[in-house]
Amino acid sequence: MARRDIWLVSDGQLWRVRGRLGGDGGQEVSYDFQDEASARSMVDRMMKSSAGTWRDLTEAVRQEANRRQTH
Repeated sequence: MARRDIWLVSDGQLWRVRGRLGGDGGQEVSYDFQDEASARSMVDRMMKSSAGTWRDLTEAVRQEANRRQTH
């Protein structure tokens, strides 16, 4: 089973969903949305269309960012 990554990011105006299949050198897709609800709907569709178990790494990324800011 190939690795699959999905990111949801925003610059405050535009929401972008990025997907990557196959790790660092894998195939990437990107979708832009005007609102968060539409972007999250795409994330849900992407997650449902792939097999396997998903892990939400949001909190781990936040903790690492906070740790780096304080050191």
